[in-house]
Amino acid sequence: MERISVFDIFKIGIGPSSSHTMGPWRAAQRFVQEIEPDRVASVQVELFGSLAKTGKGHGTDIAVQFGLNGDDPVTIPVEAIDPTIRQIALEKKIRLGGKKEIAFDPDRDIIFHMDQALPYHANGLTFRAFYQNGEGAGFTYYSVGGGFVVKEGEEDASAHTVLPFPIDLGEELRRWCSEETQSISEIVFRNELTWRSADQVRGDLMNIWSVMKHCIYKGCHTDGVLPGGLDVARRAGSAEP
Repeated sequence: MERISVFDIFKIGIGPSSSHTMGPWRAAQRFVQEIEPDRVASVQVELFGSLAKTGKGHGTDIAVQFGLNGDDPVTIPVEAIDPTIRQIALEKKIRLGGKKEIAFDPDRDIIFHMDQALPYHANGLTFRAFYQNGEGAGFTYYSVGGGFVVKEGEEDASAHTVLPFPIDLGEELRRWCSEETQSISEIVFRNELTWRSADQVRGDLMNIWSVMKHCIYKGCHTDGVLPGGLDVARRAGSAEP
């Protein structure tokens, strides 16, 4: 059974979709880490299944560009998103891993396979790097939901994580709370210490809360149209109290 942290569920990042935006972004970052960027002459991205069919509306093509470009969904300034994408499209260049500038034309190098799906999961994408000496490397990843990414042929290491209070059913959670005479939050907190120190858990939780409050405030004080190309009008800012 897979064991995940609270911080695997509550992720800071760019929307609108964890599976179609965050996952492909993280996949692109992993791809850059697993190749030899200094030898790369060009790269290509192929989107399959659902990522191809609904990718434009969910910003999948934008997400993979940022991942290849060395930008991180947690730290990238929101105001830098549109200018960066426009610059890549105009100059037809990308800074692979944020370091090496290579030719990259989104219209040519991001391929939407509308009529093809990969066998493991509906959200599949393949990255290919073409090296200067004619060699290359290619890897396939699957965005399996919640921003989680699985590389083709990879074993899920989280399935082997041992928690002090393993919980697969609600009844097990109730039993742990009863046996330890602690609340749900206290049991969860003790499980979190498997991955982080107590200070890290508290600090990271407060950071998530701060980002949530900022997003709510911005949403309630911004007019216009929501990003994404669907021309949906923002409503929170103009709502009657």
